[in-house]
Amino acid sequence: KLLIGFQAPWNSSFPFSAQRLGSAIQIAVDKVNGNPSFLGNYTLGFVYMDTACSPKLSLAGFIQQVWRNNVSAVFGPACPEEAEVTGLMASTWSIPMFGFVGQSSKMDNGDVYDSYINVVPPLKRSSEVLVKTLEFFGWTHVAMIGGGQDSNTWDKVDALWKTVETPLRSRFKLTAAVKFDTSDRSLVYRNVKYIATVARVIVVLTNKEDSLTLLFEAERQGLMGGDYVFFLVQHFEVSGGVDNVWKYSTNGQMNQAALRAFDMTFIIGQKSYEGYEYYDFFEQVFERLRGPPFHSNLTSEREVSTYSAYLHDAVLLYTMALKEVLRDGKDPHNGRQVLQKLKNKNSIRFYASGLVHFDKDGERNLDYSIYDLQYTGDAAAFVPVLHFDSHSKSIPTTMFTAVTWPKGRPPSDNPECGFNNELCEWLSNIILLGLLVTFPVIGVLAVLGIGVLVLQKLRLQTSLEDSRWWLIDYGDITIIREASGKQSVSLSTSRTLSGSGGSYSTLSHNSCGFKDKRGKEQIYATVGLYQGNYVAVKYIMKEVCEKLQRASVVAEFNVMKEMKHENLVQFFGACVEPPNVCLVTQYCRKGSLKDVLKASDVELDGIFKLSFAYDIVNGLFWTAPELLRQVVTEVNGTPKGDIYSFAIILWELMYNSKSGPYHDVDLEPIIARLRGPFHGEPLRPPLSDLCDDNINALLRVCWNENADHRPPFRSILRQLKEASPDHANILDNMVEKLEKYANHLEEVVEERTNQLVTEKTRADKLLSSMLPYIADKLMAGKSVEPRSYDMVSVFFSDIVGFTSMCAISSAMEVVMFLNDLYSLFDDIIQMYDVYKVETIGDAYMVASGLPITNGQQHAVEIATMALHFLNAIKRFRIRHMPSESLAIRIGVHSPVVAGVVGSTMPRYCLFGDTVNMASRMESNSLALKIHISQCTADILVQVGSFELEERGEIEMK
Repeated sequence: KLLIGFQAPWNSSFPFSAQRLGSAIQIAVDKVNGNPSFLGNYTLGFVYMDTACSPKLSLAGFIQQVWRNNVSAVFGPACPEEAEVTGLMASTWSIPMFGFVGQSSKMDNGDVYDSYINVVPPLKRSSEVLVKTLEFFGWTHVAMIGGGQDSNTWDKVDALWKTVETPLRSRFKLTAAVKFDTSDRSLVYRNVKYIATVARVIVVLTNKEDSLTLLFEAERQGLMGGDYVFFLVQHFEVSGGVDNVWKYSTNGQMNQAALRAFDMTFIIGQKSYEGYEYYDFFEQVFERLRGPPFHSNLTSEREVSTYSAYLHDAVLLYTMALKEVLRDGKDPHNGRQVLQKLKNKNSIRFYASGLVHFDKDGERNLDYSIYDLQYTGDAAAFVPVLHFDSHSKSIPTTMFTAVTWPKGRPPSDNPECGFNNELCEWLSNIILLGLLVTFPVIGVLAVLGIGVLVLQKLRLQTSLEDSRWWLIDYGDITIIREASGKQSVSLSTSRTLSGSGGSYSTLSHNSCGFKDKRGKEQIYATVGLYQGNYVAVKYIMKEVCEKLQRASVVAEFNVMKEMKHENLVQFFGACVEPPNVCLVTQYCRKGSLKDVLKASDVELDGIFKLSFAYDIVNGLFWTAPELLRQVVTEVNGTPKGDIYSFAIILWELMYNSKSGPYHDVDLEPIIARLRGPFHGEPLRPPLSDLCDDNINALLRVCWNENADHRPPFRSILRQLKEASPDHANILDNMVEKLEKYANHLEEVVEERTNQLVTEKTRADKLLSSMLPYIADKLMAGKSVEPRSYDMVSVFFSDIVGFTSMCAISSAMEVVMFLNDLYSLFDDIIQMYDVYKVETIGDAYMVASGLPITNGQQHAVEIATMALHFLNAIKRFRIRHMPSESLAIRIGVHSPVVAGVVGSTMPRYCLFGDTVNMASRMESNSLALKIHISQCTADILVQVGSFELEERGEIEMK
């Protein structure tokens, strides 16, 4: 059996974490062991090491894997810093080392790293593709822009920058090379503005997020009209590849402005090898990751790292080379012989990372593509328009796909008149003359336009004077309140917005800004009396108030006035006088559906739920004729959209939802998934056997993605009746329901009582941690008198160099360090007859012999405990400073006065010269030494079993 080593960080925050790709090596090993044609009688296994991107851990792990596990090859480490160090050791020992992540250019030196081979193409391949692309379009003037925000991004950008800049300077005219901190938005604006004055062909070198920022700024400055072209050199691997990362749809989150930002952008990336085998491989990796030994917490195959394909193919490439080495009777542990079998290998395909070509130097030649944003219907995606053959180092012109240029032709890399019009002076004069004529004309037209707008506004205001019926004087409303001073009833509504055959619901107090008089959001509305009618008063935020008098809002008020039916809430009007800005609507005596859903102490059975459903259907079923005759828009909605909305509300009702159907997801991602195109099952609330099968079937058909398949409301009413054969007996069952509610109330009271008992137990336990003897007196209401103790020893300790440690550590690191140390001390003192008095900063105070005396044993307990502390501290490691050793100083003295101070938060405190003397013993002690006074020493000498050393005279305050 042959073992191979695998090194990668465990933390899933790394794109090449073992939790994102580790199972790829399992899949490859299983393929080898399951197919004798690979290694014959040999089997393969692997040993994993978490290196945490630390060169020290990687090197130590490599030595351990070689000497202890006798590995024949190592795959990784994944981080560049680790690979540079461990690669030198692998070359020294001639152990084959396979890289599956893009590394630094240092490792391209085959003379130094002669037992190393990388399955990922080198950085210089990206620059070769860029050069050939520029030559293909005939551009000779080019500029570079890019940078980063953190050290990790800067390291990658610098490596790629050096690789790209050298050939551009030697073969083209590089007009500018601007590298800056992309986190500074002002620099982004200034540098994009500058680069536009010196170049028309611009190469962007940064990560995906910063590239988007640069392109958006270029679009805002008008550089996407067809005169400029941008190249994004993508060598930073991301999950999903170019097609997933750079694909946008016009009906998704990206708006038209964002799409324009990519109109004149090309992406240089590795050629996509997609198909059934490609996606099936990532599904296998995802499924295997969830099992041993990785037990990953990934939620979908989209989170699987694309580096897993390279890791998988690296293992199979190794076994292919190893097979030839074994066939020739050579040493399988000789890395140079193994890698020699892979050089000049062509057209190897493992269905993961694509075709494999290795040149004579062992560098992989992977084909690249140049991607352009193209539209298909209403969707836009980056598609390959050019292909780079890495074997021949050329771009075949026969494979060119036409590019749609905004101006019908590729942009010129050097304007005819120069970037500053320095070649066309006469044109500048014409432009100046045109400006002198244009500005006065524009001024006259602007004045005329403003006059027309003012006139139209005056006419509109005049026409609306007669439609001010909706204005209500707040003084005409009598607010009804209970004796307790709270609002007498609760009312809350949800408004359903539907459009284009789909719907979504939005809570009013979140999206519409309803607030109470104090400006605090609340679910329940104020109830009042207006013109003899009970009304619900909904207070509105100032921002919403300013929109009430818009013409479109007033027109909607007029429509709402005409909509009157027993199943619809009547709209009375609005108050616009601060601070009582509010909407006034009819108050329904039964409250709102949300009142019931939010009431956790109320349990409804199927009959009551279906009763609510009848009311909802009746309300949605009624639509005014003038609305049905209007052209369907997003504002007006559609009947089919109302059916979808009803399905969502019915789900909330039947499943007792208190926080909505998507309570664990933010609002924006929900809307994006509902609005955008979907693959597979569309986003819908989950269904379970908690609800009747007939209701679940009704929910599925009502929220069907195809609006034409949704049933009409008459059909919904019929299905609801079939699902509730006892729907006519609701009032007859009221007595039975009241009995159930009474029983439920008893359960609630019992639950609250149990919670109270639990909290009291916790409080007693916390008080008892002071001292059981003292705690019993305090809980009995008795006072604890101060008392002098002659036979007591007091222990103090502090940390040597604690101030210096705090100066170089963060607050959280200091807290975590003290928690680890004091937890260790707390575990130790449980073994002795001592009492922990308190901790102040790095000081730790312990006493023995009180409040229950123990004779001469107090000094023995403290001394033995102090020795235990010193022994434990030698093995203690600081979590954030593992290489540093910790030292403490200890001081001991006797006796003391003790008593309880305070009543609200009582503390058992020690007083007297003994405390001060013990503190002086500690402050004048030495690192890892126990400094005791003469009194303590006399007791220990009398007891025996302790070795003491006189320190001599020292000066103490």
